[in-house]
Amino acid sequence: MIPAKILGCTIIFLLVTTALFSQESEFIRGRLYDAQNGEPVPFATIRVKGRALGVISNQDGGFRVPKRFEELGDTLLISCMGYERQIFRLSGLSPEHINIIRLRPGTLLLKEAVVTAKKKRSLSARAIVRRAIRAIPSNYPVHPFSTVGYYRDYQLKEADYLNLNEAILEVFDQGFKERDQTSTRVRIYEYRPNMDFDRDVEADKQYNYENWSKVIARAYLYNYGGNEFAILRVHDALRNYNVDSYDFVNKLESDLLNNHSFSKAEDSYYEDELLYQIEFEKRIKGFHANGTLYISKKDFAIYQMEYALYDNLKRKISGETNRNNSEKELIFEVLTEYKKKNNKMFLNYISFHNSFQLIRPPLFVVEEVLVDLPKRCFIVQFNNFVSGAFAVEKKNYDFKFKGQRIKFKRIETHDEYVELYADGTEKELYEMMHEIDITVRKKLDVKDLLDFQFEKIRDVEGNVINEPRYEEYQQFREYFVQETKTRVSLPLDTLYMKRDHPIFKDQPIAKPDNFKEYWMNTPLQKPKE
Repeated sequence: MIPAKILGCTIIFLLVTTALFSQESEFIRGRLYDAQNGEPVPFATIRVKGRALGVISNQDGGFRVPKRFEELGDTLLISCMGYERQIFRLSGLSPEHINIIRLRPGTLLLKEAVVTAKKKRSLSARAIVRRAIRAIPSNYPVHPFSTVGYYRDYQLKEADYLNLNEAILEVFDQGFKERDQTSTRVRIYEYRPNMDFDRDVEADKQYNYENWSKVIARAYLYNYGGNEFAILRVHDALRNYNVDSYDFVNKLESDLLNNHSFSKAEDSYYEDELLYQIEFEKRIKGFHANGTLYISKKDFAIYQMEYALYDNLKRKISGETNRNNSEKELIFEVLTEYKKKNNKMFLNYISFHNSFQLIRPPLFVVEEVLVDLPKRCFIVQFNNFVSGAFAVEKKNYDFKFKGQRIKFKRIETHDEYVELYADGTEKELYEMMHEIDITVRKKLDVKDLLDFQFEKIRDVEGNVINEPRYEEYQQFREYFVQETKTRVSLPLDTLYMKRDHPIFKDQPIAKPDNFKEYWMNTPLQKPKE
């Protein structure tokens, strides 16, 4: 009898004195934290015992459960990869404050699981993954089924939520034998842009690779002919194991093993299942990718797959989170978890996370350039007070008249404008200024005569002339299953989501009679200062 050392969880409840937001009055709220390092515990499953309903904890470990379950005397089950499942009563939680739940390491003896595992010959990491891939057709459902869950997409900027959109969906999957993109149908029970969180119009726009106003640095996100939810589904490499999903997993069935190196980590545990933990990576010039697979020792079912791609040329942005503690900037990350029900593996959640850049207009610009004919000088008007140390540098101005560069003998600064005095004879200066002045008065294009460029000039706040601002954001698309129906038929009506249409605009709504059984696990708002 050999003990298997795993992580368990001991639950400690603390109360945070936080003002109760009116929109939270119907929910019991909590946050999960790691007791050792104090970090939030995201993607833990919190289910209502006996009802097959539940939620997944958010990036900050937060979750919400309707108070009505407390009135019915229900209990909750918490389970997460590498932790022992815990059961507790809702009546033990505060209805008014955010309940802090700390998960502590524990030890468990898995007698039967370990003895069974010892009988098998030792397999290499690559051999384990190969067996897991081959077992997908037998471990995952081939008959039609559906999942009802909470979908959301949002952005983070320095840990603040922006542009949060939420929905309750039912996904009718025709089974792993059918191609997901062409056979799966989705019903929207409810959707809404959440106006309780800030909205950023520019950040909410589509990616733009024509003028590069909003882009994923060194990557490109295809829409695959679908909307936000369709894009998320494509990034489930297990469901799409025999079609191309994302770099460098590509077609998992044939490319995962060819594209990566593999190694064994310590065994892990999920509820009653002892798991191999297989780490894999890929390194090419300028990029590196890390992944982890959690694979059953009993039947080689894949419970969880994590994959992240990093830009080796850039350090991570402020506030960015990643599970590999990499100091490099994250390009994208996909987390997928499956759970066993009726001896088959069904999706529990999927989270697709990428970073992107938004280009904002410069803060310091030239408003206009004028000609002062009597003074024989050019007047450059700025939108802010100019820094004299930079404004008097002649090399920072490149003026050309009819293609010939103008030399300046002196520069005078005056708060929001400067006067540039050209070098030359009185006649040369008059003729040049007069010709420019006549052209402007006739409303002709002065660019044929005069061209000017500015560089390295700063305003008094340090902003560089014409320099755009690059703001870093993180984008999330996530789907958390609240209920799995293992055998369903595809409804014959046409009230399905329009795949090629934005999910939060003019979509058909089809609420079932039991719609109130489901709820949106909206992220917990920060306390107001």
